[in-house]
Amino acid sequence: MINRVTLVGRLGADVELRYTPSGKPVTTFRVATDSSHKGPDGSRTKRTDWHSVVAFGSTAQACADYIGKGSLVFVEGSLRTRKWTGEDKVERFSTEVIARLVRFLDNRRGNTEAAEF
Repeated sequence: MINRVTLVGRLGADVELRYTPSGKPVTTFRVATDSSHKGPDGSRTKRTDWHSVVAFGSTAQACADYIGKGSLVFVEGSLRTRKWTGEDKVERFSTEVIARLVRFLDNRRGNTEAAEF
């Protein structure tokens, strides 16, 4: 079976960095992807989808150091769905991309070369 996701898009906000109890870096960020299609009347319709991404270890630290809101990234990873019960006792679900590879296609330091971690 295959669980593989590939995204190219822009960050909607700065990367959030935190650490596990053992001190391992973890980042979360949201990536926007766009698509468009022509309707029957010839008009263009644009759609933006938002994807939650989680990165761990050296990839997480590099993301925190080099990218921010508006950065263009290539993300490759797998989907994971989490389930939890909120304070209101309602079960909730969240689907995230667990990043195996993040390429920086541009970044806030002005470097336009791709960086791979």
